[in-house]
Amino acid sequence: MPNKQKSTRNSIGLFAAMSIGIGGMVGAGIFSILGVVAQAAGAAMWLSFLIGGLIALLSTYSYAKLGTRFPSSGGAVEFLVQGLGDGVLSGGINIYMWVGYIIALALYAQAFAAYFMTFLPQNSAGWLPKFIGTMVVLLFTGVNFIGPGVVGKSETFIVAVKLLILLLFAITGLFFIQPSYLSPTHWVGPSGILFGAGVLFIGYEGFGLVTNAAEDMDDPRKSLPIALYLSVIAVIALYLLVSVAVIGNLAVKDILAARDYALAEAAKPFLGNLGFRLIAVGALFSTASAVNATLFGAANVSYMLARDGELPDVFSRTIWQGGTGGLVITSALIIIFILFFDLSGVAMMGSGAFLLIYACVNAAHLKLTSETGANRRIIWASIIACLVMAAILGFYIYQNSKPAFVTMFVLIPVCLVAEWVYRKVSGRTIKPQTKLRKIS
Repeated sequence: MPNKQKSTRNSIGLFAAMSIGIGGMVGAGIFSILGVVAQAAGAAMWLSFLIGGLIALLSTYSYAKLGTRFPSSGGAVEFLVQGLGDGVLSGGINIYMWVGYIIALALYAQAFAAYFMTFLPQNSAGWLPKFIGTMVVLLFTGVNFIGPGVVGKSETFIVAVKLLILLLFAITGLFFIQPSYLSPTHWVGPSGILFGAGVLFIGYEGFGLVTNAAEDMDDPRKSLPIALYLSVIAVIALYLLVSVAVIGNLAVKDILAARDYALAEAAKPFLGNLGFRLIAVGALFSTASAVNATLFGAANVSYMLARDGELPDVFSRTIWQGGTGGLVITSALIIIFILFFDLSGVAMMGSGAFLLIYACVNAAHLKLTSETGANRRIIWASIIACLVMAAILGFYIYQNSKPAFVTMFVLIPVCLVAEWVYRKVSGRTIKPQTKLRKIS
């Protein structure tokens, strides 16, 4: 029977788990990279969102199967250890995933700051965006210190507000669409559509955060798969509605001219300045919830890495309430990225990193199908889709941002070497935590 004593005020229910997944996905992606996607895919960018969503849905299958069989706060960290065993490979990939979360979080925080600045005078101090980005990270670090139940409840509220705003924009926008803007004559070739799908994949990567809440769920065997599938399907539908509304109300050249705030600009033709402000508010809620949900997952990843012997003990040490040293260090690194790095190119790198990570998780799942009962054909389809999309995106990044291209691939050996050195120095080994554990 399920562990009933988990039904406490700090447990995470189905709707809270879905909120964490939706909050992790519907964040900076739809608001900050819409212009970049439009540059690659043109008026066919809604097809890019559909393709990216289908690739994410394929990987959702593995996460649902693995999360049910190996429920833990580390999510994919545990899956890789279980499938690849005690080795530098699993440890290096896990560190690479943690770095990917840090990059994504810095992007989300900077997106929050960019939209917040639209409410301030244009001659505001130049240091304000960095300050605002830092403050939002510190705010949700405090929320994560209080406990998983608070994270889930705060996500439920934030997600509800931003979804209402986005749905209002999308549904209202459909009534004012200019059919000529959606005409296939404005579409780019297949390569552009695929480039766009690769660039926007970071807008889907947050679904895996649901598995990080498995240990705090009342009945993960029942709730986890439902939360995963429903959150991904809901986000695909939302992205399609929003992208069609944007393309249908704003010419591609106008989207590119307002690429940093394209979604808000697209509301002007039918909602005026009030619509612009409304979408800006939605962007604030959306990016804030992405920071909240992703920070929850990233802190759990660093905790699991330390617990399993892949990072120093300080990462797994509880400091206060539900907060660990990993939460503090993760937050500090995010702030460093915010203060010292330009992440415009790194956003594309983040998409590529998560495509590679999901391919690795699926590969690890291939060795565990006897325990999960999964269909190997679906897993292979997911691996191939992730790798092909990563290759396509890599080519696009090379064409548009060679530093980001180099960084994306250099980080892989750096993480592997870091794992090898730490294991040699410390003598620690990776320790699977849920081996032979079954949910009855």
